[in-house]
Amino acid sequence: MTETGETEVAAAEAEESKLCGIDEAGRGPLAGPLVVAGVILCKKIDGLNDSKKLSPKKREELYKLITASSLYKIVFTNNQIIDDIGLSKALKNSIEAIKNQFSSYKILMDGNTNFGVSGVEWMIKADAKIPEVSAASILAKVSRDKYMMKISQEYPQYNFQKHKGYGTKEHIEAIKLYGYSKLHRKSFIIKDLLKNY
Repeated sequence: MTETGETEVAAAEAEESKLCGIDEAGRGPLAGPLVVAGVILCKKIDGLNDSKKLSPKKREELYKLITASSLYKIVFTNNQIIDDIGLSKALKNSIEAIKNQFSSYKILMDGNTNFGVSGVEWMIKADAKIPEVSAASILAKVSRDKYMMKISQEYPQYNFQKHKGYGTKEHIEAIKLYGYSKLHRKSFIIKDLLKNY
């Protein structure tokens, strides 16, 4: 599943920007999708930062500003594909999809690797230093959180709306009690669960 945003105004103004920032959300959770976003800012947006350093309310406000005035692509990879091909390959495929969408731009992603995608640069803590990467961090985080909030209605016993699929004590206890759902990444080994088997 992908989401792409582009308006005539944004497309015209994007010519002034030569950078596409990439960041992800959902690498470590035990359930739910991996979400990778690429963003080309078409105008300066105040208050951008690493999404983890922003309140949920502030992230929502910035999400609206970013999607209204940028070119962007958001790539979702579900848990079943992650189980089939592995997290690194899922990340690589998502980065390549964004690179193909914005091939005429310089591409910079947060982290210490480009997962083998040629022509993609990386920078540690770019999500706190580079506005385009900060914006990508926010789009990825908010998009994933919205998905987990929505899907939690189908699986109320796991409280996905609370922990977003991460391996909290409460989440692990729910897995022990109810087993895995269709959203869980079965390839992720949970050491606490192995104690019981």
